[in-house]
Amino acid sequence: MKDYTVYLAGQIHDNWRAELKEKTAEKGLAVDFVGPQETHEHSDAIGEKILGKQPGKLYRDNAASDINNFRTQVLMQQADFVIALFGENYKQWNTAMDAATAITLNKPTIIIRPASLIHPLKELSNKANVTVETIDQALDIISYLYE
Repeated sequence: MKDYTVYLAGQIHDNWRAELKEKTAEKGLAVDFVGPQETHEHSDAIGEKILGKQPGKLYRDNAASDINNFRTQVLMQQADFVIALFGENYKQWNTAMDAATAITLNKPTIIIRPASLIHPLKELSNKANVTVETIDQALDIISYLYE
């Protein structure tokens, strides 16, 4: 059974990644998951932590963005495919950017989005390989790789 590396793009404010990882382990699938820094404060402060105090919020955000984008690019390029989860509770700019990046890199991409986001995500969904509504459906697609 091949080991796959999957980049999990999407919001970091709930436990969807842990849920997917747990269900994947329960099925005995050989999958390694990577993704963005999930500690929001660490992600926001990484630029100053590495580069030193910045002269203002704009520079602080830019420094952090440079390093977070580097992390995303390296991990996404190493991934076999990408799962991008869009939720209803948070603005989804990073998820949209990561999904578009994955598609541009020609990474096979699964988008998870609720029915309420069909219209706003129609173009992105059209470019992705598969769009589903639940984590379980995405897991079924991963499982299908092993059949």
